[in-house]
Amino acid sequence: MKRLLMIFAMCFSHLLFSQTAKEIIDTNIELSGGLTNWKLLNSVMLQGKVILGVNDEYPVKIFQQRPNLTKTVLTIANKETAIEGYDGKKGYAMNYATNKLQVYPEYISESFDNDFIDWENKGFEAKYLGKEKIGNLYCHKVELTKNVNKNYYFFDTKTYMLIKEIKKDETLLYSDYKKVGNLQMPFRIEAASPKKDGDYVILINKIEVNKVFPDNTFKF
Repeated sequence: MKRLLMIFAMCFSHLLFSQTAKEIIDTNIELSGGLTNWKLLNSVMLQGKVILGVNDEYPVKIFQQRPNLTKTVLTIANKETAIEGYDGKKGYAMNYATNKLQVYPEYISESFDNDFIDWENKGFEAKYLGKEKIGNLYCHKVELTKNVNKNYYFFDTKTYMLIKEIKKDETLLYSDYKKVGNLQMPFRIEAASPKKDGDYVILINKIEVNKVFPDNTFKF
C-alpha cells in the first residue's frame, strides 16, 4: 500500500509540474501579446548595433520572415554587408578567410516562431523545473524536450517575460522589453557560446513588424 501511494504521488507530481509548465508558457504568450497576435506576425526588421568582443561595434539590420527566411546585415566601413542568411533553399554565411559569402549545405534554418509557440503541436514535452535566480530576477525554469534535444527557458516570475534561453550551442539573454504594436519584444539580446567564439550583444533601437520586403531581400 505504501509503495502504491508513492507511485501515485510521483505520477501526480509529474502531472502537476507538466500543467505548471503549460500555464507558465501560456501566461508568457498572453502577456507578451497573445497567441493570435503572434501568429499574425509575418515579418520583423530589427535595427540597432551589434557589439563583438570588446571594441568591435557595427550597425546591424536583421530581416526575418515566415516561415524561416532570415538575413543579417552589418555596416562595415560605410558599406552594408550581408554576413548570414537563409533564402528558403540555401543557407549562407560569411567565410572570413576569403571575405566572401559562402553557401553551407548543412545550414539549419530556424523557425520564425519560438519553440514554445504551439509547442504541443510541434511535438515538444514541457517540464517545470522550479525557480532559479538570473541576475537580480527570480525566474520560472521550463524545459522543452523533443527527441534528444532539450532547451531551457527562464521566465520572470513577476512579468512572465522570457529572460534566458539555453540551447545546445548557445545561451541567450533577453532584456529591455518594449511594446511593438501589440507585442512585447526585447531590445537587448546577449548571446554566448561554449567556446566563446561567437559571443555578441545586440542593442536594438528600432523594430518594424509586418513589413513587405522586396522579393530579393533574402537572396544569396
